[in-house]
Amino acid sequence: MEQFNIWGGTPLKGQIRISGSKNSTLPIMAASIMSSEEVIIKNVPDLEDVRVMALALQELGAKVTKEKDVLIINSKNINSSELPEKISRKMRASNLVMGALLGRLKNAQVAYPGGCAIGSRPMDLHVKGFEKLGYVITEEYGYMKGKAQDIKGNEIMLDFPSVGATENIMMAAALTPGTTIIRNAAREPEVVDLQNFLNRMGANIKGAGLDAIRIKGVERLGRVEHTVIPDRIEAGTFMIASAITSGDVWLENVVVEHIHPVISKLSEIGVMVSVANGGLRIVGNRKRYKPSDIKTMPYPGFPTDMQPQFMSFLSTINGTSLVVETIFENRFMHVQELCRMGADIKIEGRVAIIKGSDKLEGARVEASDLRAGAALVLAGLSAIDETVVTGIEHINRGYENILEKLTTLGAKITSTQKVDG
Repeated sequence: MEQFNIWGGTPLKGQIRISGSKNSTLPIMAASIMSSEEVIIKNVPDLEDVRVMALALQELGAKVTKEKDVLIINSKNINSSELPEKISRKMRASNLVMGALLGRLKNAQVAYPGGCAIGSRPMDLHVKGFEKLGYVITEEYGYMKGKAQDIKGNEIMLDFPSVGATENIMMAAALTPGTTIIRNAAREPEVVDLQNFLNRMGANIKGAGLDAIRIKGVERLGRVEHTVIPDRIEAGTFMIASAITSGDVWLENVVVEHIHPVISKLSEIGVMVSVANGGLRIVGNRKRYKPSDIKTMPYPGFPTDMQPQFMSFLSTINGTSLVVETIFENRFMHVQELCRMGADIKIEGRVAIIKGSDKLEGARVEASDLRAGAALVLAGLSAIDETVVTGIEHINRGYENILEKLTTLGAKITSTQKVDG
């Protein structure tokens, strides 16, 4: 298995381009099967999760080709409404195929998904939404099955602004007769991107980015070309990479409005963040830093996907910081690994108490999930001596060419094969 070897202490300097959003690409790919015409998706990141979603679409009968960062998907000959377990278990976002299949075929059978073990992400909100639209949903032998009965638009109130449930219901409702209103909808930029994609195919959806989304069902969707938004979590991760190393990094291809919570928190800590020409410059200076408290919240609050990376950063700042995780109950799995590197972190329920110090020390650590892996890489960039990060397959699920980008910025990092025993 692959591992990263990192020699910390080098300030990162230079310029890189942020890739397309993983969390936008996956639902857009799922939605592509709702059209029987050619779909072209641009700015697609080269990631393992994207490859798995492509396999899922091919399993259903779609034709998928990739040319650099462009995906061409033709679902004219979709011949199956079943996504088997062998595909679903590889990726959490495979559940998004359910809404797309119900919209297109009015019938779906999808195995429960796998993915990062950061906490329960149940399908109950998805199921309630589908049932409100008139689909009969049953569960059997690890599969969720859906079939149209008396389908029509309806008003759906989500108990929690779940991104996945909002996206799934949007897709199913787009081809369901009548008007559907999703209340307490997720407001993330990725939801807005999915709305824009569907509307370019001929859907009639308004309100994404607000807490109520109105969808008027249409009979069919057609051809579309769409460019995926930049990845705000990748941008935030590289912002911390500059800050934690007291670096000077310029990021291209970012939407500043999408990462305001990260910019605000870094500025509060003492990092210099400046905006110009559609990009961001992040200049770190350890002498200016002060501790800070973070509480994860649904968008536009502080993103849970940035919590592990910030915890690495706060571990290197003198003083006491608090991190409160409100989204996923198991999103402190990186804490034990950070403590191996000398971090002083105590967990009390969903609260982490961090007593920061000047430096972490290199150690052998293991990534348990995607963002935990990013956090450990950031810690290694700051640490004294060598850090070895295993479990790199998790990181490769969500960061395109992270090794090459860090190397471009001057990081001393290499990839080697893990030697067992």
